[in-house]
Amino acid sequence: MISVPAELHLMDRRDRCPKLVIIKDLAMPNSDLTDKVVLVTGGAKNLGGLISREFASKGADVVVHYHSQAAQAEAEATVQAVEQLGRKAFSIQSDLTKPEAITALFEQAKVRFGRIDVAVNTVGKVLRKPIAETTEAEFDSMFDINAKTAYFFIKEAGEQLNDNGKIITIVTSLLAAFTDGYSTYAGGKAPVEHFTRAAAKEFAARGISVTAIGPGPMDTPFFYGQETPERVAFHKSQGLGNQLTQIEDIVPIVRFLATEGWWITGQTIFANGGYTTR
Repeated sequence: MISVPAELHLMDRRDRCPKLVIIKDLAMPNSDLTDKVVLVTGGAKNLGGLISREFASKGADVVVHYHSQAAQAEAEATVQAVEQLGRKAFSIQSDLTKPEAITALFEQAKVRFGRIDVAVNTVGKVLRKPIAETTEAEFDSMFDINAKTAYFFIKEAGEQLNDNGKIITIVTSLLAAFTDGYSTYAGGKAPVEHFTRAAAKEFAARGISVTAIGPGPMDTPFFYGQETPERVAFHKSQGLGNQLTQIEDIVPIVRFLATEGWWITGQTIFANGGYTTR
């Protein structure tokens, strides 16, 4: 927080000209994660699972959200991993394309832990398909998961987080790409940039930062199901070291934005080894 500056008029002894000295008392918000509460959507596995474990290793309690029964075992394993690190955790299954489910998620987190300090949204769905072949049902599903969920997640986080909280959303580096096939994926993530900017302004009075991270194509099962071996090789060739983005590359950035990076807000950060830029 920044206090009101104390203004002192001092007289220079040699020229007797008045000089204005402004003394600012700058107090950086506490960036220690000890005993903080972190809510991670899609927090059971892959990037979300690693984020859950990382925050626990830094002293936070974790709410692990997962979408379907298929991820229940992984959610339970993540909860156990958090507890083995000496922190508290519990898992919640829900479909976040329904705004009431997002509200319930945050409310259950507050009932269990009494507070929420950091909210990280990793939920997303990937589809690579030509526009000419995309159905209305596919379009609706992609925008529900990638745009609508993000919007109401940010909305609810802005209402439920403690002052000086952090809201972080995972988008995609395809927002800066000129490519085919990903119209509903990149298109569904694109509005999240503006949601992030608008929320950063609207929540600033409470010290809440709102940011987005755009990884490059990540080395996870979500990516490989959409691509041919030849296209995988091409995507690798566009990044440093001829490799895809690793989830281990993204987690430190999430942690930074939740701690020392508190002064960054309203931004989309492309973390992709040079895959795209703008």
